Amino acid sequence: MSESNEINWSDFEKVDLRVGTILEVNDFPEARRPAYQLFVDFGPEIGMRKSSAQITKLYTKDELVGKQVIAVVNFPRKQIGKFMSECLVTGLPDENGDIVLTAVERPLPNGARLM
Repeated sequence: MSESNEINWSDFEKVDLRVGTILEVNDFPEARRPAYQLFVDFGPEIGMRKSSAQITKLYTKDELVGKQVIAVVNFPRKQIGKFMSECLVTGLPDENGDIVLTAVERPLPNGARLM
């Protein structure tokens, strides 16, 4: 990594990464690439947020319900077709470029913030 890509601590503190539990998953046939519509509970402070996620190759709808994920909750809302995405669920590409969700090792309260 070059020094031009470095950020300082105050830059990192601006990113609000929270744990949430996926409560509902719907197909998203209008998306350009195969995706799901996720409804994620971030606890009483933040509430329910929606997100579009291109994770259909590695995850079924049934296995996603109840899964805790890590998401950025302070990006501006983004219109994706007729769907308004309100957070960014994080993940990393595997060797095929398919997204593996970022998750927590143990159950945490919804809304817990990454420090």
